[in-house]
Amino acid sequence: MTDRDLKEVETDGNCFVCGQQNERGLKAVFEIDKALQKSHCRIFIPNGFQGWADIVHGGILASLLDEACIYACQSAGRQFVTAELTVKYRKPVTVGSELLITGELLDQRKRFWQARAKVETGGMVHAEATAKIFPLDSRE
Repeated sequence: MTDRDLKEVETDGNCFVCGQQNERGLKAVFEIDKALQKSHCRIFIPNGFQGWADIVHGGILASLLDEACIYACQSAGRQFVTAELTVKYRKPVTVGSELLITGELLDQRKRFWQARAKVETGGMVHAEATAKIFPLDSRE
């Protein structure tokens, strides 16, 4: 895929994380605060998304962190894809826990934007990430 192929993307409701039409997905609903350039979502992860017994798979957490970063960027733009995601896992997340996922836009540059996100339960951070985000709608 070339940069030219990525100038525009479409949503079809089948995103694994936020797609409401994806029967196997998480169906996460993120809210965006445009003034603060942040995003947030509350979600319960069922046992079908576990790694070890009763523990949410790390890839699921990474996907949620990625999505939170993208949604935070949507506070200032429209279409984005992740160029790089760095995740730090702090503590395992138990399946069935209510998770708070938050994202924040940190920097907007011409080629890449920067965002960060975290996963919390009960005020305790379980995982966090930083991301370089590629804005599609601000390119020529």
